[in-house]
Amino acid sequence: MDEYILIFRHEDGLKVASPEQIEIWMRQTRDWMDGIAARNKLSGGNGIPFAEARVVRPNNIVTNGPFGKIKETIGGYIIVKADSVDEAVEFAKGCPVLQGEGNSVEVRKIAKH
Repeated sequence: MDEYILIFRHEDGLKVASPEQIEIWMRQTRDWMDGIAARNKLSGGNGIPFAEARVVRPNNIVTNGPFGKIKETIGGYIIVKADSVDEAVEFAKGCPVLQGEGNSVEVRKIAKH
């Protein structure tokens, strides 16, 4: 069985939602993840806050961001165990992130060293 990372992309991640809406999304996400965990297919994951981000470029150039220059942001990820990319995609299809206009879940196989 392989591991796949499901990356949550938000089209307008800096848009401010109400605390109530954030709580609804968080509850839906916990329920979705609990369903994957109940099948013993969840390896882990985390949210990625917008604060304290930096971009490191060649020649030791460090900038704040990257949010000032892009519209899309990464809101978090989970790692799932799956027998194929198609199984991992089926998990992604249930992600509450997909309720947002323009949002997506990127599915990538994790390379083993």
